[in-house]
Amino acid sequence: MKVFSLLFAAVPLASAHVYARAADGLVKANDFNYTNLGGPLNWYGLNTSANEACSKGSHQSPIEIVTDAIDYATINSVNFTVSTVPSAKFENLGSGLEVVITNGSLVANNKTFPLAQFHFHTPSEHRVNEEYFPMECHFVFETEAKEIAVIAFLMELSPFGYTTPLFDSVFAHLDDIATPGTYTETDTLDFSGLIEHFNSHGIYSYTGSLTTPPCSENVLWYVSTEPLLINVQQYRAVKSVLKFNARYTQNALGQPNLLEVSAKQVTKQ
Repeated sequence: MKVFSLLFAAVPLASAHVYARAADGLVKANDFNYTNLGGPLNWYGLNTSANEACSKGSHQSPIEIVTDAIDYATINSVNFTVSTVPSAKFENLGSGLEVVITNGSLVANNKTFPLAQFHFHTPSEHRVNEEYFPMECHFVFETEAKEIAVIAFLMELSPFGYTTPLFDSVFAHLDDIATPGTYTETDTLDFSGLIEHFNSHGIYSYTGSLTTPPCSENVLWYVSTEPLLINVQQYRAVKSVLKFNARYTQNALGQPNLLEVSAKQVTKQ
């Protein structure tokens, strides 16, 4: 993935929670985004060697989840654990908001995947029976051999003003990272409620890809069938910083990449 670094001057900033960039604390902002020439239609063009799967892969994510056709993970076949932490680094990478946390794991297919980070998309990337959701959260796990698995939670607006408690802690200092390339620290992150939610509902399961460059395939996806809740005020605050960062729904798994199909139609004589 091509990246560039934003290096900020080491001067005091207004917020006590946000940090200036220095040589020992770089935050790399991604050169891809979701609009114009930086968007999904041109991710391949940003790096034709690294991002080839973005326009030629046939098992790309996100997908439309058809509930009577997709596979479901069997009970106790997926074990998701994350320990409570007093705080974690919360970054604005330009292309999205990411929490760096490594004290969790996913056990699936008789393999343990260490947690690397979790991040957010607005609106949702996956759709369920053609219905999209306001937000989506991805927990990304990766082994030393670069094998990747993702747990995804769709996020719905609460009709009663309720927000999943974890999100209150994550977004407590959201204003501090309104600018791409900045980072802050979250409040205490307690994942017990999230794990209970995951274990209490069905799990859609399929093998697809990363939804960002380099769009690597053979990624194991586990999508909770029951959305998490976020209240309207918090959602609006997140959306104002996150903007739009959802890749369009891809072709059915195993079918030709939509960009290849489109290119052939455009060049057809």
